[in-house]
Formats: sequence, C-alpha cells, structure tokens
Amino acid sequence: MNYKRLEKNLTDNIKEAQIKLGFENRPMSFNYTLSSLNHLVGENLDSDSMKTVIKNFAVNSRERLGETTFRPIKDGFCITVSAEGTAYVNSLDGFEFIDEFVNTVRKHGISFDDVMSVFRKYSDNVVTEKKENGEFDYLVYFADGTPDEYLYCISMEEEIDGYIHITYHRFIREDYEEFGF
Repeated sequence: MNYKRLEKNLTDNIKEAQIKLGFENRPMSFNYTLSSLNHLVGENLDSDSMKTVIKNFAVNSRERLGETTFRPIKDGFCITVSAEGTAYVNSLDGFEFIDEFVNTVRKHGISFDDVMSVFRKYSDNVVTEKKENGEFDYLVYFADGTPDEYLYCISMEEEIDGYIHITYHRFIREDYEEFGF
C-alpha cells in the first residue's frame, strides 16, 4: 500500500492551517470522507478495510508525524496528527506557493488579478476556468501539478463597502470531479 499521497495531503492541510492560524504546538484533526481516503490511497475500500489502512498508515508515518490516531465519523474518519507531527510539518520547506496564496487572499480589497499573479509567479502552466455554477466563480489549478495538485475553487463576493472579498476551497481532482460541479 502506498501512503505517500495521504501523508502529503495531511501535511498540506496542516501547513495550510498553520499559515492561516499560526503554529501552535498541538495536535490537529482533519475529517475525511471514506471516498476521499479511497482516492488518496488509490483503493476502493469499505470502512472496516479503511480502518486497517489507517492503522498501517499511522505505523508507517510515526517517525515523521508521531502518534497519529483516528476515529470513525459519519461517512468517514477523523484523523488526528500529534503535536510532534504538526511541529515536524511546521519545520518543512516547500510551501511558498500556499503561503503566498493564503496571505494574498486574506487581504482586504484584493482583485482576482492579484490572486492570479500569485499562481503565475509559481508556474506558466496555470489553468483558469470561469464557472457559473452558483458555488464558485473560478476554477484555477496548475496543469502539470507543480507546485501542487489541488484544484482551487475561488469565489468573489462583493462586500457592502464595494470591495471584493475572495474566498476559496481546494480539492484533490477526484473529489472535485465526484462533487460534479
């Protein structure tokens, strides 16, 4: 079983949260649907089989993430990475794009062009699709998966003062496709 994609996704989620909230030396928990976990491990398992996979993942990643625990939730699992693991993630390099992206999006009064300039700074292979689906306004991603493989669903919301507030959600491709946006 290859756990690399699951570990990378957990690491990416931890780092994104640390960028947004700051680093605190504490455990972090993330809820995953069974479907997302199956996408990340490249299998099609039921809940009981996924429990075994997550247990094995915890053993396999212990050296890096410390004690990783999990518990069942509706339609999936909550995975908790130890304080030791979140400290490990905090020490990693290679998150320049998501750091700059989050710090741009959190600013007041930015434009979609400001956001796109961050994407283009990190790659010439940026795909932008205008969406009119009632969920979000733009789908943006790196065609070659560098610097990351996520699909960013970006919303532009007009505020009372006339400025635009930009929000986003990011998904792995399989989850995005499964949602059927």
